[in-house]
Amino acid sequence: MLDIKWIRDNPKAAEEALQSRIPGLELTELLSLDRQRRDAITLSESLRAEQNKVGKEIPQRKKAGESADELIARLSQIKKESQEAQDRLKEIEARFEEIALGLPNVPHESVLRSLNKEDNQVVKTFGEKPSFDFPFRNHLEVADHLGILDFERGAKITGAGFPIYVGDGARLERALLNFLLDQNEGRGFVPLGLPYLVNSETGYTSGQLPKFADQMYHVTEDDLYVIPTAEIALGGLHRDEIVLEEKLPLRYTAYTACFRREAGTYGTEERGLVRNHQFNKVELFSLVAPDKSYEELELLRSCAEDSVEKLGLHYQTTNLVSGDLGQAAAKTYDIEVWLPGQNRYYEVSSCSNCEAYQARRGNIRFRRGKEGKPEFLHTLNGSSLATSRLMIGILECYQDQDGNVTVPEALRPYLGGQEKIGKS
Repeated sequence: MLDIKWIRDNPKAAEEALQSRIPGLELTELLSLDRQRRDAITLSESLRAEQNKVGKEIPQRKKAGESADELIARLSQIKKESQEAQDRLKEIEARFEEIALGLPNVPHESVLRSLNKEDNQVVKTFGEKPSFDFPFRNHLEVADHLGILDFERGAKITGAGFPIYVGDGARLERALLNFLLDQNEGRGFVPLGLPYLVNSETGYTSGQLPKFADQMYHVTEDDLYVIPTAEIALGGLHRDEIVLEEKLPLRYTAYTACFRREAGTYGTEERGLVRNHQFNKVELFSLVAPDKSYEELELLRSCAEDSVEKLGLHYQTTNLVSGDLGQAAAKTYDIEVWLPGQNRYYEVSSCSNCEAYQARRGNIRFRRGKEGKPEFLHTLNGSSLATSRLMIGILECYQDQDGNVTVPEALRPYLGGQEKIGKS
């Protein structure tokens, strides 16, 4: 959620910034509701003060033997007006919150303002696109040859988009997860085991709700949502808390399965493991003082890049333009691995600084010293990494002419020294 005082003081700048994300967005109604809300609060407070004054005068009149009928009538009228004012305030606040919660974050000054994702800026590349001197197989063909993925039985158990990893496929993904968690823990991120279900308050804190409710699986009987990313649960970890500055930064890493409805249709190029309703991901999450957040963003980015580099996969890092940012992000780097079977780069990590957007929604604050006034801290998140697309990269880039797959050196200690996945 954005700072309404900042919008109130800078309406033109706020509107222009948000229009670089949502064409035609206007803040007229929000600002009007803000004025009405403040007027309604002032009226309610005035009526409450008058009610207290009249309430004290009535017994004084009676004690003096004077008539209090006029004051009693006025007190009754005040109570009626006060209730009407409260009802009106609730109505105004409900609409105000509906609009405010739907607004995205303001892009950071270093983010190019553009609605065209083709303008995303490549800021780093690593390695070279792989070439093959034998007939190339895409990851589905490699997996079918090795018998390490089962999409048909996954669809039978649940539905399309729920793959099963089999044998060496399951072991390879588990090796990836353990490798990533160990990498992150070695960098000082505290590992957490998280619930996969969150309440609506947690969803609102992250910015996932209410706007993206249709993309989440909802357990209606318990009013719980299945997480589309560990970021949602991590964002709710310190909701309604005040952290001492000396405890910052707070850094966490967690593995979770992720569940996304992925409403819409996608082409055949996104078949297999490219886009699924369930996949596994390791997440990074930081809570820091505002003056440290962009330094922290570079740390998250370097952590994600380092892990991809240790896996020996060619990638590029892009600084996303304003129109391609996620709802809560002020700035985002995407790390995109080259997948030869798709002949394009695909995101395996997205590292974002959400500044105070999520903290304001979740009332997550910190205090500078014991007597300092509580301030909203900044939250950051980064995929480190999503394993499904890494699996594609490994199966396609590490294949040999016989259809076997060489295990990246970084993963071999997690597979008992196994160097190759071959047909059994």
